[in-house]
Amino acid sequence: YSGVIYVIYYPMSCCRAVNRPAQVAAATRGGRWMAIRCSATRCSGALGSTRAAPAARRQVIQATSRRCDVATYAAASFPGSVDDGGESLSPLDVMVLERGKVAKFFATVRAILFYLTTFATALPMFFVMLAIYPFVMVFDKYRRGGEHIINTLWSKMTTLLYFPVKIKGLENLPDKSKPVVYVSNHESFLDIYTLFHVNRDFKFISKTSNFFIPIIGWSMFLTGHVMINRVDRKSQIACLKECGNLLLNGASVLFFPEGTRSKDGKMHGFKKGAFSVAAKAKVPVVPITLKGAGSLMPNKKEYLLYPGKVEVVIHPEVAPTDAESMMREAFEKVASALEPGKVAEDARGEM
Repeated sequence: YSGVIYVIYYPMSCCRAVNRPAQVAAATRGGRWMAIRCSATRCSGALGSTRAAPAARRQVIQATSRRCDVATYAAASFPGSVDDGGESLSPLDVMVLERGKVAKFFATVRAILFYLTTFATALPMFFVMLAIYPFVMVFDKYRRGGEHIINTLWSKMTTLLYFPVKIKGLENLPDKSKPVVYVSNHESFLDIYTLFHVNRDFKFISKTSNFFIPIIGWSMFLTGHVMINRVDRKSQIACLKECGNLLLNGASVLFFPEGTRSKDGKMHGFKKGAFSVAAKAKVPVVPITLKGAGSLMPNKKEYLLYPGKVEVVIHPEVAPTDAESMMREAFEKVASALEPGKVAEDARGEM
């Protein structure tokens, strides 16, 4: 866009521009110049003029004080509209700002209580896991069903007071004794808590540093979840080999094939690793769609927990064929349960 937005800062002002990004984008098209200013208690509005003579006109943008904080996104989101040093607010930042400071305060309190609940429930369960560990390693070395049962109980007790989990498609779950690769979209720290509600044992992949978190990380080690160093190619290869070995020995594995949590709240293209493992082990892939977790606890906002509910949609399994075909079929199934705006426009091109 050739338009330039100027934000006029007054002493003791809120220092924020106003309006939704789409509206500001429309206002800046065609080379208009706009000035936006905010008073200390409310946004007083803005008067815009244009350099394009045929389309010259005035515009006034008004907003309430509650939305003052949202306004900088308008200037930061559109390249060329303002010299912002290359930094901009993400859609997740905007979502938090739009909800307001009061909601953010209570979300912070809820998050603190959530983590306290997590550790309070995990502590006694950890000692139970530690006690049964020798027996699990002798009789159930790969699946470690006993440890997983405790993981599931811990997750359900932790989430019980904070958000409900609704599950659809339970009929599509494989038999508990059948090894499969589960794949899911990934938008929140809450995703693992949510997936334990499907009542199937699986091993998920987590960065090595998480295994050093007291109690929680140690429990992950006892359950046999898989470590990975994402910046180390050798670690990635070793991780995939370990997952393949688990499948061959009857244990299921969970992958987030996007590779990391979504930075914009949308699902992006899948990576082939999970499907290569499934194809090589000749096991099916079970696609799962998670909905709502990113709204409750957005990525990079783990200090917030908003009220709401999470929905899990379990899709029919994808039969083992070649990795490419399995990846694309699984992607389409996961995407089918999401709203159109929740799938990145270039997601299919990323694969």
